[in-house]
Amino acid sequence: MSAPPADHSITALRERYGERYRWLLLLSVMVGTMAAIMSSTIINVAIPDMSQHFTLGQERAQWVTSGFMAAMTVSMLTTPWLLARYGYRRTYSGCMWLLLAGGVAGGFANHFPLVLAARVAEGLAAGVVQPIPAIIILRAFEPSEQGRASGVFGMGVVLAPAIGPSIGGLLVDGFGWRSIFFMVVPFCIASLWLAQRFVPGTAPGGGAANPQGSGLDWRGLLLASVGTLCLLNGLVELQGGTAASAALLGGAALALLLFVWLQRRTLKRRRKNDEGTDPLMNLSLFTDRRFAMGSIVAFIYGIALFGSTYLLPVYMQMGLGLSPSYVGSILLPAGLVLAITIAIVGRLADRQPTHRLVSIGLVLLAASFALMFTIDLRRPSHIIPLLVTWAILGRIGLGFILPSLNIGAMRGLERTHIPQGSSVINFLRMLGGAAGVSLCGIVLEWRFAAHGFRLDTANPSPERLAAFDETFGLLAAICALALVAAWRLRAKRPAD
Repeated sequence: MSAPPADHSITALRERYGERYRWLLLLSVMVGTMAAIMSSTIINVAIPDMSQHFTLGQERAQWVTSGFMAAMTVSMLTTPWLLARYGYRRTYSGCMWLLLAGGVAGGFANHFPLVLAARVAEGLAAGVVQPIPAIIILRAFEPSEQGRASGVFGMGVVLAPAIGPSIGGLLVDGFGWRSIFFMVVPFCIASLWLAQRFVPGTAPGGGAANPQGSGLDWRGLLLASVGTLCLLNGLVELQGGTAASAALLGGAALALLLFVWLQRRTLKRRRKNDEGTDPLMNLSLFTDRRFAMGSIVAFIYGIALFGSTYLLPVYMQMGLGLSPSYVGSILLPAGLVLAITIAIVGRLADRQPTHRLVSIGLVLLAASFALMFTIDLRRPSHIIPLLVTWAILGRIGLGFILPSLNIGAMRGLERTHIPQGSSVINFLRMLGGAAGVSLCGIVLEWRFAAHGFRLDTANPSPERLAAFDETFGLLAAICALALVAAWRLRAKRPAD
């Protein structure tokens, strides 16, 4: 394929827009990522209303979130292949069209399977988009600017989910759960307009996209998909302690072993013959210690982050009996604090070691979960202030982690490996997130049954809150576990 037209190449775009171009490019992918992240989190506010509309149990309603995350997790692994084959612009724009179609279809759906299909379509698009900003930051910005760029990007991205639950809660109260799906539409339209002007048609590295290039590792993608689905379904079945759960979790382990074997074999063939299919996941990346430790942190962090994103709205609505709009207003200050924290820490990330910032963030995040037990229904005047305080504390912790982890973990990789590195670390974080949503749902159901209550009814009581407190305690312990790997993100001495 011939090189893209001059006005679509990154060189021509830099000449046209000058030094500000890299920031315009970052803005363009930031808007699309905002739409992707909003679609992944804002649905939680609508789950109780949707459950009543379709008469769903908690287990089935949970698939609105976990089905999205399963699709998003697997599709992340295809980002390097899509970028090499179709370039930044076509890949990014195609994902925005798919996300837009999923939002509209989900909003008009009259049957739950159609809603779930729309969520899966949104998840596929969101998964491909999310590794792209880190690739651009590491390629378009100098090392001394990467932390600042990551902070600016992170601040913009979290503003939408920060404001989203508040607007979403009002929409659910006023117009029902369908309105949540339409919130991504203006973001998708804006991102498509920006992409046509600022996103280059080239592949990573500045070369032309090559539609006739290496084929997709379909066998690896199939194994990754089977393993992810077996893991999530196995976790859901685990609540009943059935043989099906053991079979599914065993299938997930087998798929993982086969996936690792296939990726090693594919990589050896590629290196030997310099032809054929590239592996879906380049396992040689894990020989870099910082990347390996960063991947472990990303996986555990994903469990805590997305598990709590699912758990907090359910806790406030079903544990405390608050309305969706009230839940959104409680979470709004924490979201705004997160945006400010990311901007500040982004600048620190250019000067402070990654392991220190990530460790501080994990400590604060763990503390925010552990302190949820201080909320007591017998002291109603303290409930809202404590909720806001602990939510802010947790978001400050996230603000220390988000700008630091990806950039710090990938700084030791060769430039040609950056697309693969971004794809892998995002995949592992989202795999942890998908497992975290299922895990929180399972543990919550289990603890409710142990306390003699049902989760699908809202009747606040101290005993009901105990089940939520125990689930938050699990998330705190998971964050503490990630500290071990986070401390090993430090650079080797005397030089790395």
